[in-house]
Amino acid sequence: MRIILDKYNSKKIMAVKLWIEDGSRADPNEGKGIHQILSSTISRGCGPYNNNQIAEIVESSGSILNCETFEDGILISLKCISDDAYKLLPLIGYMISKPLLETDQIELEKDLTIKAIKRQKESSYQQAFDGWRQMIYKSGPYGHDPLGSVDDLYKINRENILPLANSLIYRKKNLVITGSFPSDIEEFIKESIAFQEVKTSALEPNKIGYISKCNKSYSNLKSDFCIRYSDTKQIVLLLGKSTISYNNQSDVLLRLISCYLGYGMSSLLFKILREKHGVVYEAGVYHPIRENKTPFVIHASTTIEKAIFTIKLLKECWNTIIESGIPEEELELVKTKFKGQIAHSLQSTSQIAERKAHLLGIGMEINHDSKLLMRLENVNSKDIKNAAERYLLNPSLSVCGRKKIVDNVINEWKS
Repeated sequence: MRIILDKYNSKKIMAVKLWIEDGSRADPNEGKGIHQILSSTISRGCGPYNNNQIAEIVESSGSILNCETFEDGILISLKCISDDAYKLLPLIGYMISKPLLETDQIELEKDLTIKAIKRQKESSYQQAFDGWRQMIYKSGPYGHDPLGSVDDLYKINRENILPLANSLIYRKKNLVITGSFPSDIEEFIKESIAFQEVKTSALEPNKIGYISKCNKSYSNLKSDFCIRYSDTKQIVLLLGKSTISYNNQSDVLLRLISCYLGYGMSSLLFKILREKHGVVYEAGVYHPIRENKTPFVIHASTTIEKAIFTIKLLKECWNTIIESGIPEEELELVKTKFKGQIAHSLQSTSQIAERKAHLLGIGMEINHDSKLLMRLENVNSKDIKNAAERYLLNPSLSVCGRKKIVDNVINEWKS
């Protein structure tokens, strides 16, 4: 476990983020959601403390402790005042090394997760995105939501979770502490009984006991479109590609394209779809940070009357990027937007800690952002056009809405 300390005056507030390698991308094919259940249960009892005792320790100090599953990793978060560091940090060590995984808590988390998935399914956007994701990634690392699937969750039990829980102490980990904290905090962690097994287990890296799917190959596409029927007046359109990992040198070029297409009221999608033609409720770009092939998706929600025109405009916007890139006269504004996005994501102690833990967790350098901003100065319109031609050709479409309208949209897409 690598420990990073980043001290600055934050009025005694301390933020702790522990990124653990592999999240839902390492779910087994018949156990989608098992990492979600693991991460949500390890904070419900660990070491010498049961669920109620942990809740009492955390809440009595006015702190926040939680654990989340993402595609590429598990993130444990703690926010507290520095005076409570010695009391609360051992909980993180025990969550990794000695989770209780009580059956009643597992069943409770399964029930909560299944309800969350069912609520998601009520969203037309979620249905369209699930269809696109499954079409593109199949059983690859990003082929399902981190919450998992209802059918698989019903089958998960404590015996299934135990091997994954035991693997946590062997996985790569990055612990970042920001804000105000005791000067001897690193020594305290290294000497703590709660972290003892985490430290010694690093000498035995072959005992992981699970298979990560992060390098699994992707199936060839049999079709470039996916449909989901829903009895609603809204039509959701998603157009996108799986592209490149965040550590690829060309990733920043795609980041600039996503800013140009979907960030703010001066973005291309807003100007074309909202201001000029008024055909959509909302439009935007989904382009997260991923360790492997990152999705790049533009999306729009519209009415049944405007669905055909909207898909034509989406295709036009996508092709404009490939054919022309970003006009040189607009590139400086796009760069400024991108810098603003980075600054906006680093405003609080928690955001700073999470960003650094995430970067280290996916194999990046901790000073990646500063290097990225320096690289921006030399990016030109030709670079962006080349990247679009290389990575954005032949996108795939996912549509959700009423059958007749969806079928008409697909016919337009095929033409």
